[in-house]
Amino acid sequence: MIPLHGIGGRGDLPVPLWLAVYSAGAAVAVSFFALAAFWTRPRFEQAGRPAGTTLARLTVIVDARPVRWLLKAIGLVALALLLATAWFGSTDPSLNPAPTWFYVWSWVGIIPLSLLFGPIWRLANPLRTLATAVPRTAYRQLPRGIAYWPAVAGLAAFLWLELVYPDGSEPRVVAIFVTAYALANVVAGILFGPRWFAIGDSFEVYAEVLAKLSPLGRNDQRQLVLRNPLAGLATIPQQPGVVALLCLLLGSTAFDGISRWSAWTSRTGQLGHTGHLVAYTFGLVISVAVVSGLFLLAARSTGTSTVRPGALGNAGLPDAFVHSLVPIAIGYAVAHYFSFAVFQGQAGVLLASDPFGRGWDLLGIKGTQIDYAFLGTGLIAAVQIGAIVLGHVVGVVAAHDRAAQLFRRRQLRRAQYPMLAAMVAFTAGGIALVTAS
Repeated sequence: MIPLHGIGGRGDLPVPLWLAVYSAGAAVAVSFFALAAFWTRPRFEQAGRPAGTTLARLTVIVDARPVRWLLKAIGLVALALLLATAWFGSTDPSLNPAPTWFYVWSWVGIIPLSLLFGPIWRLANPLRTLATAVPRTAYRQLPRGIAYWPAVAGLAAFLWLELVYPDGSEPRVVAIFVTAYALANVVAGILFGPRWFAIGDSFEVYAEVLAKLSPLGRNDQRQLVLRNPLAGLATIPQQPGVVALLCLLLGSTAFDGISRWSAWTSRTGQLGHTGHLVAYTFGLVISVAVVSGLFLLAARSTGTSTVRPGALGNAGLPDAFVHSLVPIAIGYAVAHYFSFAVFQGQAGVLLASDPFGRGWDLLGIKGTQIDYAFLGTGLIAAVQIGAIVLGHVVGVVAAHDRAAQLFRRRQLRRAQYPMLAAMVAFTAGGIALVTAS
């Protein structure tokens, strides 16, 4: 089992590291100045446009009760298999598929699933299904001011397990975490109703945020529409906790890269269990704090320019620009998890042939090995760098469009300089983190 917090660095770039960093930073800067010259008013609409009878028919199919029940059944079966193998399968992570199913198929798989199909996780979420299966005539009111903070807390616990806890890949550890997480959210869902999962279930909240960048959306009549993904991105809720959620994602991937540096491993490799927990927890907290501080400073520095009267509403500047972090988070996730998902994801299939370590061969693939030659190191490096650069360029576009709504034309470029500096720093740092060793 590959260590869950390490997917292998890319020290074999097809170009020198300094050239990759400078080129990527220049690409982000050039895209900003091009936008400043030719994009002076907001262009993203909230609603998409229907695409003829094809999407109308697809809406009927997707909303049909049998399809909804099928998705719910798939979610329940997947959860049951995950818990069964985690609790009763082999205790060896290399022989038990549960860790791979959880960390790769579920956590990493949410990204392409949500980007392609929109908020499909909400329909298949087994925790939501279990909670709604309990009949209730009334639900408790959510605590005042709770916002998205439960999802932030749950995400922090998951990332700590993945990146800090040294035994996070142990099947029984996965079993304990998934069971505790499921029970907590199902009980909360029974008490507070379906509204809980929109703000409290970290996996559903994460999937919903990613789905905003999907080309598939819904209009006011709940019909499926094709839309500009950036228009969907502009609808990210400006609520307390969303900034923390995305900064937590960015900071955790930054720490994932740092924890694989030889300078880090040489100093922490000989630590005992307690020392490891302290050092890695401190490293994770500092990484998240640095990323959060940089974004908050950049967003608030735009306040030196005058915001159009009434354009900002009750949301502060960090909340107004938080949607620009989503494509960056996706780019970082692809860069950090791409090779891990491709290689370790194969193990999820191979181990599924004998999920409980009983000598079975359910899929007839016994003896098959992971194909590590499937992708070359040059291609992996290109995908990593490309994902980071593309994520930041899209983030710059999203931030610029929001700035065009907030600031007058004569102030538009100057207002965005702090955010541009942060974007370039994120780009350079991200490439250094995934390529340095």
